[in-house]
Amino acid sequence: MKIWVTSVFVEDQEKALEFYTQKLGFIKKSDVPVGEHRWLTVVSPQAPDGVELVLEPNDHSAAPVLQNALKQDGYPFTSFEVDDVEGEYQRLQKLGVEFTQAPIASGNVKFAVLDDTCGNLIQIMQRID
Repeated sequence: MKIWVTSVFVEDQEKALEFYTQKLGFIKKSDVPVGEHRWLTVVSPQAPDGVELVLEPNDHSAAPVLQNALKQDGYPFTSFEVDDVEGEYQRLQKLGVEFTQAPIASGNVKFAVLDDTCGNLIQIMQRID
């Protein structure tokens, strides 16, 4: 068994696609109309056949409640691994991405937390020795 897709709830799929591709650097994998929404996925350019991230509309009544509660409490919805968290932090800041947590080391990781502009806080992390 392996993970094929995972989801992040988003307020606006088109806005999310722009942020996740133009800012974070993912590439669009699937874009299939499904009623008023789309089955919209992105993947890492380092693993185009790897796990897909579904940009899932937050239409279910519980989704915005969960998003708001996590964001208000400062909890990231998910985490993405990077090779150089300081470098990504600098690159993303230059692109106008807002961070709620600058890079900090904790245990065997260094991480930072950003706002995806779609209702979520997202952690980027780097493994350190």
